[in-house]
Amino acid sequence: MSTLITRARLAVAAVAFAAVAAGGVAGAAGSKPSSTSFDLFPNTPFINCLAVPGKTPVAKVQVTRGKLNDQLELNVRNLKPDLDFDLFTVEKTPQLADGSPNPSFGGNFGFAWYQSDLHTNHDGRGQVTIKTILLDQIFGFDASRGVPPVNTFNVGFWFNNPADAASWGLLNQNPTLKVLTGGTPRPASKPKI
Repeated sequence: MSTLITRARLAVAAVAFAAVAAGGVAGAAGSKPSSTSFDLFPNTPFINCLAVPGKTPVAKVQVTRGKLNDQLELNVRNLKPDLDFDLFTVEKTPQLADGSPNPSFGGNFGFAWYQSDLHTNHDGRGQVTIKTILLDQIFGFDASRGVPPVNTFNVGFWFNNPADAASWGLLNQNPTLKVLTGGTPRPASKPKI
């Protein structure tokens, strides 16, 4: 946990992308989708420290249902080469599913689960696959602190190394306001534990 907190603090304003499955993945009652896909949106103030000059950063997510868990594949392109990022699922996000600002965000990402690292190659492309529960529920809780189950359906990533953002003057930004971007939380069932 201290590693997660340290990374989040060190990442400061190294914003990359975040989003959520737009429109709700669950669908009609009793219907379970076999897959969904969605785009992640860059947080506009940080595009210059993230993107290849003259190109728009692109991040696409495909989630496929598995028997015991789901598979999320994230593909990125038009990012600066040889960068490392941390991939998280988070409770709250500052962007709606269409990339516009989320007026109810309030500057707090809520629960965040570190999922994986992501690396861009010499061409500014990257790909990562994770396996976890995503389509129906992804949640955490802390019974010892009285924290009930909390869903973390939003996906986001930001710089692993704060030095990658330092040249853009981003190290002194407030991390609770500018760490990542995202989409509207989808309707979620409340897990019972």
